[in-house]
This record gives sequence, C-alpha cells and structure tokens, in this order.
Amino acid sequence: MRNKIFGILLSAVLFSHPLVAQELQARVNVVASRVNSTVDKKIFVTLQTQLNNLMNNRKWTSGTFQQNEKITCSFILNIESIVATNIYKASLTIQAARPVYNTSYQAATVNYIDPDVSFKYVEFQPVEFNENRVQGTDAAAANLTAIFAYYAYMIIGLDYDSFSPKGGETYFRKAQNIVNNAPEGSNISGWRVFDGSRNRYWLNENLINTRYNVIHDIIYAYYRSGLDQMFDKETDARNNILQALAQLQAFNKENANTMILQFFLQGKAEELIGLFKKGTVDQKEKAMAILSEIDVINASRYRQELR
Repeated sequence: MRNKIFGILLSAVLFSHPLVAQELQARVNVVASRVNSTVDKKIFVTLQTQLNNLMNNRKWTSGTFQQNEKITCSFILNIESIVATNIYKASLTIQAARPVYNTSYQAATVNYIDPDVSFKYVEFQPVEFNENRVQGTDAAAANLTAIFAYYAYMIIGLDYDSFSPKGGETYFRKAQNIVNNAPEGSNISGWRVFDGSRNRYWLNENLINTRYNVIHDIIYAYYRSGLDQMFDKETDARNNILQALAQLQAFNKENANTMILQFFLQGKAEELIGLFKKGTVDQKEKAMAILSEIDVINASRYRQELR
C-alpha cells in the first residue's frame, strides 16, 4: 500500500470506471475530430479501448492497492494528423490527482500536455508494454505504449513522493529505463536531450538528478505536511506550504529554467490562491511575492487575488 499512515483514504474519485484496476484508475479518451472524415473513426474507438485496458489492467508495481488507494488519472490522446498510412501525430494530455486527508478534495499531482506523440497503429494490433523490450519489433508502434508506460510510472512516482519522502524513486527509475531504451525513428521525438528543453527526457532527468533532491522534499511538504494538515492544523499547514514554496523559489534561483518547476506549478494557481486567500495578511504577502516570481504567467492573478 502506498501509505499506511495515511489511514483509510476517501473512496471518492475523479472518475468512476468499470474496469478492474491495479494501481491506476485511469480513463483514456482518444479524440480524432481533426482527422479527415474519410477515415473510419471506429479504429480510434478500438484504440481507446485497448489503451484503457493497458493502463487499468496491467500491474505497474509490486504493491497492493485497495480500491480507495488507486490513483485517479486521465489521458486525452488528441490525434492531430495522419503522417502516413497508419502513422499518426498526436498530443497527450495527462492529469492525475490524489485525495486530501479529511476532505472530498482531489489535489492535482500531474497536469501536463505532451505535444510530441507520434505512433503507428493498425486496428486490433496488440497494445502491450514490456519493460524488457521497450523498443519492440516496430519502433513506431512501440512508441505509443512506451509513452503511456512512461507516464504511468511518473504518475505513480509523484503519488508516492506526495505520501513519503522520496518515496517515488523506484518508479522514476523505471521511467528512466524507458527513456534510455526508447524507440527511435524519424518521426519519434521527446525522448532525447537534444529534442528540446521541455520533454520526457528532461522531466525524468530533473526527478532523478541528485542535485535536485530538494524537489522531492518540496513535493512531500506541499501535499503531506501542507494540504493533508489543512483540516486539523490550518495555520501550520499553510505555513508548511509557504515554506515549500520558499524552497522552490530558492531552487529556481540556483537552477533557473528547469522543467520540473513549471511542471510542479502547472494548473496550481487557483488552488494556491484559494489556500492563501484565507491566510493572514503576512501569509498572503509572502505567498504573493514568491508566487509572482516563480509563476510569472500567473503573477497578475496572484497580485490581484492576494493583495
């Protein structure tokens, strides 16, 4: 179980799903509204079913998860174009959340869009993942399952990190194995250091780089020492979150332009505003100063809402 000390968590989840799950309670949607109408859309329905089966029925860890411990997550595979026969270009939206103790609130752990998803798919072909043969016999086909497996491990790792200090390392290493053995091809990108500064390589690198170990402390402090304490110790919890944000600010000054900073803050503006709006004047001022610096895109919102 991912955290015994958390007690009996909420049975409320983001989505209800009829599949028998292992660690993940996932919903995968394949959207093909941009694809030419001459293409038989039934193929995408089949793909959606197979991806749901992969994510929900495969056992990703050696642990035992009770129903209320399963990690709620969603994936939207947005097919953008057909590159060649059976070859598709897409983006993938990944979201995951975990329950906050003593509330019905689900706090996001992942809220990210991966723009570099290209793959080959022939209807009814097996959609399976083998961590010992990440590249498979057909790199273009294997790329899709490698990407989904990568994010499964990242979601699990971040979830574990939020419940215990550095608890997700095992799963970040599993994701690293996928990065190191990723499929290669002319249309495949996002796995390599030179594919840009915001991709699967860099996200994983930031989470396994020992130089950035403080990130794991920040994740734990934000969720476990912060959000989980809001019901019983609201003032202390808010101060713990403020301290975590101050650590994130210091991290950013020492390690500018890392992907993990943007990844951690993605989609958290509303949550952070809600947390500090009820705080003391001092807490609001400190939060506004820190957040305006590290989350520049939402700086005006913080100044307006927390002044």
